Amino acid sequence: MGVMNKFMNFIGLQEEEEVVERERIVETPEEPETPVQEQRTKQSKNNIVSIHSQKNSRVVLHEPHSFDDSQEIADHLRSRRTVVVNLQRVRPEQAVRIFDFLNGTVYALNGSISKIGPNIFLCAPDSVEIQGSISDFLHEA
Repeated sequence: MGVMNKFMNFIGLQEEEEVVERERIVETPEEPETPVQEQRTKQSKNNIVSIHSQKNSRVVLHEPHSFDDSQEIADHLRSRRTVVVNLQRVRPEQAVRIFDFLNGTVYALNGSISKIGPNIFLCAPDSVEIQGSISDFLHEA
């Protein structure tokens, strides 16, 4: 194997030829099969890299006071954090604007949004799956 082949092998561009060479080694009766299989599993484990691994999952609680706070919530979503948004302390017109902005942000990030209470929403990025629903109940007079 030349220097160029070793380099191509190192960066992972010549993986198919390696498998063929190992199979040829296995076919020879002089060498046992187990070391070759162990070598394959060791190399395949080293090549696996998780792209979206998060060490710390974080849920952010946010209670905006104006529409300007919605940008901060969107930044948390872009950072792949789940956000619980309480819109009970803003005027209804502002709550609608904030909800529309967050709904667009969640859609652009392929996330999901779910209502968990009166004017309380759970906004999650695409790495978080929301299961189930909370039903609205009527207060008895």
